[in-house]
Amino acid sequence: MDEMIESEKLEAMMRASKPQVSVIGVGGAGCNIVSWVKQKKGGVSGANLIAANTDATHLSIVKADRRILLGEKSTRGMGAGGYPKRGEEAARESIEQVKRDTKGSNIVYVATGLGGGTGTGASWVIANSLKNTGALMIGVVTLPFAVERFRYNSAKDGLLKLKNECDTVVVIDNNRLAKVAGDLPLKEALGVANELVGEFVKGITETITTASLINIDFADLRAIMEKRGIAAIGVGESSGEKRIASAVQTALDAQLLDIKDATKAFGVLIHVVGGEDITLDEVTQAGEMVTRSLPSKARVVWGARVDPALQGRVRVMVVLTGVECSFLTEKQGAVARLIHARS
Repeated sequence: MDEMIESEKLEAMMRASKPQVSVIGVGGAGCNIVSWVKQKKGGVSGANLIAANTDATHLSIVKADRRILLGEKSTRGMGAGGYPKRGEEAARESIEQVKRDTKGSNIVYVATGLGGGTGTGASWVIANSLKNTGALMIGVVTLPFAVERFRYNSAKDGLLKLKNECDTVVVIDNNRLAKVAGDLPLKEALGVANELVGEFVKGITETITTASLINIDFADLRAIMEKRGIAAIGVGESSGEKRIASAVQTALDAQLLDIKDATKAFGVLIHVVGGEDITLDEVTQAGEMVTRSLPSKARVVWGARVDPALQGRVRVMVVLTGVECSFLTEKQGAVARLIHARS
């Protein structure tokens, strides 16, 4: 009887200690990411998928656990028209529902595409309203192509605001993504960003909340992401005899954000996924290869999962936190020059 009671207590403690996770897709691109994860990957075990948009028509076809029409009175479900201010207003109008749907979350991902109206305007307002709950706030965003000049400049302002409200913002620049997926048909190439964000959210969350080959501890994740600013991500996948070395090298070489100096990163998150044939030696090798390229003081967190669908292959994800990106520093430099010229 005593053993049974102890077992029940242990199970209760395990359930209580498991982090609660919410993923909020904001705007058209963010909702597409949530919908992709829900449909293609069957959702995220241990996470609540929420789609939030000002466009009622688009929201009606999105797949999610919960859907929130932002700014029902201010936008009447007709979208933000590319104006971030309208996105801000809509988020403020609906913020109480956002709070209710994310109540009790230990980790909140805010996924969006920057440069438009809803995502750019609403995402930082949502992050601001939730950061005082004690949750780890992680932004996951895509940047527009440089040829989209108006959206590109709007995205810079949006990223600066979101960076101030989140612990870490993982940034994927479509301009660098184009180099990776440039040969794919347009629809498939645009889907690569959805897949990358989806894999990041799903992979990290499930390695924390479910039994994995090597679990990531929530406290360790917080240690490398809490108040760390900008993060860059790279992913590599390979098969064959030297698959780990090949996948790691690709993940390091193909960081999807132009960062100034990878060796100055505060921390690194290494996530390895492979089929049932993946070995502990391979996972260890991946960690050793990544850490060799970073200073000894860098904080390293790593985890690994088995995915039967990847039989014969491995996928390595490398996330560098606390980095400086040219996208923001160039803007700040331009602003400083403008102020100096006026003084």
